[in-house]
Amino acid sequence: MKDFYIPDLREILDNSAAKYGSKAFIKYVQDDRIQSKSYREVRRDTLAICRYLRKFSTKKQHIAVLGKTTYEYIVFMLGVILSGNVLVPLAPEISAEEAAKLIKAADVNAFLYGDVFNDRAAELKKECPNLFPFINYDDDVILDLITGKFSDKSEFAGLSEFEFDKKDCCAIIYTSGTTGQKKGVMLSSDSLIGNIMYTDRWEVLTEGRSTLSVLPMHHLYCFSGDVIRNLKDGVTLCLNGDMRDLQKNIIRFQPYVMRIVPLIAQSLLQRYRVVRSKNPGLSGAKAAEQVFGRNLKQIISGAAYLSSEMVAEYDKIGIKLIQGYGMTEAGCRIAVPDAKAPEGSVGRVIDICDVRISGNEIQVNTPSVMLGYYKQPELTAKMFTRDGWLKTGDIGNVTEDGFLFIKGRIKNLIILSGGENVSPEAIEKKFVDFAPISEILVRAENDRLVADVYPDYGYCKIHGISDVEKTIRDRINEVNITAKPSHIISGVKIFETPLPKTPTGKLKRNRSIAN
Repeated sequence: MKDFYIPDLREILDNSAAKYGSKAFIKYVQDDRIQSKSYREVRRDTLAICRYLRKFSTKKQHIAVLGKTTYEYIVFMLGVILSGNVLVPLAPEISAEEAAKLIKAADVNAFLYGDVFNDRAAELKKECPNLFPFINYDDDVILDLITGKFSDKSEFAGLSEFEFDKKDCCAIIYTSGTTGQKKGVMLSSDSLIGNIMYTDRWEVLTEGRSTLSVLPMHHLYCFSGDVIRNLKDGVTLCLNGDMRDLQKNIIRFQPYVMRIVPLIAQSLLQRYRVVRSKNPGLSGAKAAEQVFGRNLKQIISGAAYLSSEMVAEYDKIGIKLIQGYGMTEAGCRIAVPDAKAPEGSVGRVIDICDVRISGNEIQVNTPSVMLGYYKQPELTAKMFTRDGWLKTGDIGNVTEDGFLFIKGRIKNLIILSGGENVSPEAIEKKFVDFAPISEILVRAENDRLVADVYPDYGYCKIHGISDVEKTIRDRINEVNITAKPSHIISGVKIFETPLPKTPTGKLKRNRSIAN
């Protein structure tokens, strides 16, 4: 395993406040106006929350945080980690019943939530009466009270001066659980922060530039990349808030970079196409400016395969749409975008990480690897090889230069009655450049392959495609002509609404084993 020096969150907070001081770190919209918080203010508020939490107990507690991505949400998340406690972030849309299950499974002691959970708070409190503190941090007076009473001039100032083991658990991140039971991934400070210490091979996010945070932060990807990495590097973090306001906020904040998933990239590209079709006299550059703003130069995508056609179309607009790869169990990132990455690659393996291919599976060895699944030793053991490498469950290959390619998921393999193993992702990739299809999911049904398809109805309307189903079936038949017998799609189901997805934008799929 590679040896890297990994700072802790306190070091990063102190260094960023000293280096960037009054410069804006976080920008957000409040009452239809842009507000900002400086690096120094983020440090002040995070340390105050740290002292507030340690006043209740200086022993390690498990603290759940739930809410939308707001300034308060971010500093409470940071404050939990800085206080030496264990952060357990929960999805804002979770039911009280499901939240209670995870809180009990993770042995949570305290619960901090935003306004989005107000309608379920009483039900959860009834189910978990021993949670303390149990507070709504979006209450107008809470943060002001904490930062005032627990300032560095207060009697509690000493509570933030302590040391903790950077290799001990500091967060339990529950995986989306789309194909099985949810698992609490235990990450240490070294896991959480070590994963952002890689060498940036593209160098677009530099001091003074800004990024727009779009994806939910209860997943590790955006919290570590958008918050902790940008805090370290002096990059301004703009908060999108509601997905319905995405395009408005792109224009409002004029970001240089965004991290999103392919479905969002496709949606924005469709908006651009609509602008061009409605304004034929408008140049491509002017149309792009209406959708993407003046400054957007890079979009980093994860969670699903990128269409080469979509990448090329973004390139014509002047925006680099690039791909990375990772998993929560590895601390998050495994490969990151690289200007030299060949087509189809998910980037170059980060320098803190080693990758090998064993039996076609991608396996990882890195200081940022998880400590295991909380209270699930049997499942943890299944994730590692005998010599300690993390099994990603992904099928792929890596070049001598460290460029990684993903072909599919082992657990998604469809096993037909004749013994054939079919990767549905390999088939789905054949349709990513076919614009009339917005989403496609290949699955098994009665020992044959069936495709669930959600068409891009907007594209079809613009381009005069009246018989959408026939157009899609014709394309599937074309692909079938050159497909292996085991890879032929023999059934098609057309949907009028988008296919079900996880909170990170991945299509939900159950493991398909044909009967």
